[in-house]
Amino acid sequence: MTPPAKTLYTAKTHTTGGRDGAAQSDDGRLDVKLSTPGTPGVGTNPEQLFAAGWSACFESAMALAARKMKIALPADLAIDAEIDLNLADGAYFLRARLNISVPGLESEIAQALVQDAHQICPYSRATHGNVDVSINLV
Repeated sequence: MTPPAKTLYTAKTHTTGGRDGAAQSDDGRLDVKLSTPGTPGVGTNPEQLFAAGWSACFESAMALAARKMKIALPADLAIDAEIDLNLADGAYFLRARLNISVPGLESEIAQALVQDAHQICPYSRATHGNVDVSINLV
């Protein structure tokens, strides 16, 4: 039997108007206008929010993996996330690329670090088997 999970945090948002609406968090820290990708709207879109959330979480997962490996991450580590919204046979789906820059770290160590982070990051775990994901060291 699996022990019960300990909930660390629950994000709560209220969204109206779909892709051309607005979203606010219950604590007031998030208050965004939304617009459909490719339109002249002034807001962000779900794909941009997902890219920002996933890349931030992945970088934190890399920090955890680095501590376990007893290595220091470079201060200029960066992740460029790309989320594609696709349509095929009448169905929408996502593709993702995480382009990770780890300057000064040997490529074998950086690759091991990224692989560990991909197993740790909840966004990576949630998309596993559901989203075509490419993780690239750049």
